[in-house]
Amino acid sequence: MAGSARSTRASTAVERLKNRTGHAGYSMVRTGDGLFCLSERPGEPPLCAPLELDDFVKFVNKLGPQEVRRVSKNDVEFEKQLVKKNKPE
Repeated sequence: MAGSARSTRASTAVERLKNRTGHAGYSMVRTGDGLFCLSERPGEPPLCAPLELDDFVKFVNKLGPQEVRRVSKNDVEFEKQLVKKNKPE
């Protein structure tokens, strides 16, 4: 079960990359020793050396355009309140 959750986390990162880039060809490979690689298309050379799960997810998350975090007026006001509350007097 743990291996399945690991693969799900890695494949979810790849799906987010596909959505950000519009390139549906990205493919994840899991090696026999549990490491992960990414290629632009199945069967093509990997874009990275085999990586542990956390390193693989970080690598994939850095690729392509990054999603801009939407900030509402309420978020801005909430941040201001936090700063005021946490300021030493």
